[in-house]
Amino acid sequence: MKLFSNSNTKTTFAAGAFVLALAAASCSSHHPDSSLSDLVDPLIGSGGHGHVFVGADVPFGMVQVGPASVTQGWDWCSGYHESDSTVIGFSHTHLSGTGCGDLLDITVMPVVGSDLMYARGRVDSVGSGLWSYADRSRQVVRPGYYSVLLTRYDILTEMTSTSRVGMHRYSFPDSKEKAVVFDLMNGGNWDSPTDVHIEPVGDRSVRGWRHSKGWAPDQKVFFVVEFSKPFSTLELKGDDGMFARVDFPDLDGEPLLMKVAISAVSMEGAAGNMDKELPGWDFDAVAEAAENDWISSLGKVRIKGGTDDQRKIFYTALYHAMIAPSEFSDADGRWRGADGTVHESDGSVKYTTYSLWDTYRAEMPLLSIIEPARYADMVNTMVDICEEQGRLPVWHLWGCETDCMVGNPGIPVVADAIVKGIPGVDRDRAYKALLTTALDTIRGNGFRQKYGYIPFDLWKESIAYDMEYALADGALAQASLAMGDSANYRYFTERSHSYRNYFDPSTGFMRGKDSKGNWREPFNEFDTSHRANDYCEGNAWQYTWLVPHDVEGLKACFGSEERMMAKLDSLFTVESTLEGTDVSPDVSGFIGQYAHGNEPGHHTAYLYAMLGHQDKTTSLVRRILDEMYTTKPDGLSGNEDVGQMSAWYVMSAMGLYEVEPGSGRYRFGYPLFDEVEIDVPGGVFRIVAEGNRGGNACIRAVYLNGKELQDSYISYYDIMEGGELMFKF
Repeated sequence: MKLFSNSNTKTTFAAGAFVLALAAASCSSHHPDSSLSDLVDPLIGSGGHGHVFVGADVPFGMVQVGPASVTQGWDWCSGYHESDSTVIGFSHTHLSGTGCGDLLDITVMPVVGSDLMYARGRVDSVGSGLWSYADRSRQVVRPGYYSVLLTRYDILTEMTSTSRVGMHRYSFPDSKEKAVVFDLMNGGNWDSPTDVHIEPVGDRSVRGWRHSKGWAPDQKVFFVVEFSKPFSTLELKGDDGMFARVDFPDLDGEPLLMKVAISAVSMEGAAGNMDKELPGWDFDAVAEAAENDWISSLGKVRIKGGTDDQRKIFYTALYHAMIAPSEFSDADGRWRGADGTVHESDGSVKYTTYSLWDTYRAEMPLLSIIEPARYADMVNTMVDICEEQGRLPVWHLWGCETDCMVGNPGIPVVADAIVKGIPGVDRDRAYKALLTTALDTIRGNGFRQKYGYIPFDLWKESIAYDMEYALADGALAQASLAMGDSANYRYFTERSHSYRNYFDPSTGFMRGKDSKGNWREPFNEFDTSHRANDYCEGNAWQYTWLVPHDVEGLKACFGSEERMMAKLDSLFTVESTLEGTDVSPDVSGFIGQYAHGNEPGHHTAYLYAMLGHQDKTTSLVRRILDEMYTTKPDGLSGNEDVGQMSAWYVMSAMGLYEVEPGSGRYRFGYPLFDEVEIDVPGGVFRIVAEGNRGGNACIRAVYLNGKELQDSYISYYDIMEGGELMFKF
């Protein structure tokens, strides 16, 4: 019998079938390995176009405290770049791996001297602002801790954090002009303050807020700061009065400790976060606790075998995948909703920083395995957002909808939670949110309902929008089936086929079509003009394959499996040429026209397995793991995109990838390590690979708990039950 069949049989989970006690995972006898922290290098992805956050935080924390540079540009979206050692201050919110900048709120800069220019300054002139060079040779970055020397002021800076509080330790030189400056204007990256306030509370605390407009159109951050020593004065500085200098003339030769709590709710909320999470002053204990938090989270996945570099890449990727979504509700459970109002606690944690166009592909499926309780809160937050703003989030940031990127990327995540029966998710509420979002008419979706597809003469990036909508409809159809709603299952299954309108048999590509049914002319499959053609951050070569939910239908478009395979083969061998105007730098990491540096193609190598050719998938996945990820600062082939680029590595190196959103199926890739253990509610799920040495890509057989499998996937339910998956090469 053929080992991996090319059947496209749908796997579904009966309602309520997967109800596991999450507490069962705590029964594991595993003790976290403290050496896991040493395997994380947060600087991987800090060069090139990785855009990763560099600083101190805890898993999924509200606070990311770390340096921000003077330079503002695309490669400084996180505030940090390996090529630039300038520091304008240390901010308490950062993005990680995005292609757009924002946050960097509540920026603080320790300084020495009184004759200072209170401005951002210019990179060609040190005295033009407060900024200083950092001595990168003395930089220390590890999970939960960051330290660097500011050479201009000779100040050793250290920082760590809890979820909602950043803690600093500044070792000043001997001087009477020691101060900490709060920058409420220029610390922001690509945003503008709309309302700021800072005031003293006694002589050891200040509080205030920073409201701004940027990528997040109405962001509100409140803060409370406590110092270990009394300050003498607080004085507003700068022409705009948006800098506040707090002077500490006499520290008795001791370091200055500072705690900064933030909140999206109020100053009182920030104070409550401080009281709850960090009432004391033991910096080293907080740093140790933060590192142990990381060790515990990283230790949910344990690997054996592989090279030193592979292990470092794996755990750094897992670390990056746990930065966001980040906690958004206060310690008392209150949060600022997408409707702009403050909501009382409902007993769950609320989240923000939803880069869903990226993360629905691998990041969220990974978290559904290793963080099921947290994942339930993330999904419930998305449902809350739908009820507050009228639809599921697209790209949500600090309570604000940015509407960034195409399609309905929130639908695959929520649909997946329904299909998987994630405990703690209200399926009825979630299903209602899915239908509400899928049936609206904004963002080009109304044209699909009128024409059956989105015409290029009526909507920009028409193919990208439509194909993402079709993919989301496919996931929603599976959720409808799981909910027993046969009518909507049929409706959304049919609507998920809208992509077929774009397939041109004469070229073998998805091609733009206008409202009269005419093809776009001229057609160039290499045209990657940024936001000026029918695709989004890509071209016809990449988007033709964005049909993971209907591979049999795509095969029918080509006319036969042989023709589809030949075209798919050519994707990885054709020249890596991009043409057009203003080509997006996101399209990167090439094998032929396969672009691993951007998300629309992340599933493509797995299409071979779905066609019954597991060996080709295994070989390609191994090649991508080896070529597109390194231990260097430019070790990512594109933007980190808030965990997706790293999650692809983690999932694929474990040998699993959920290709079809909302399916509950994890396809087989290339298990890179001899053994992987994952803590799951049912105990431990173990993945064993025999004979995978030397790049061997031929899987002879796969066994689940000793029983040979005939298909190229395993169900989510089987993973969460625990047991052993054995690959024999």
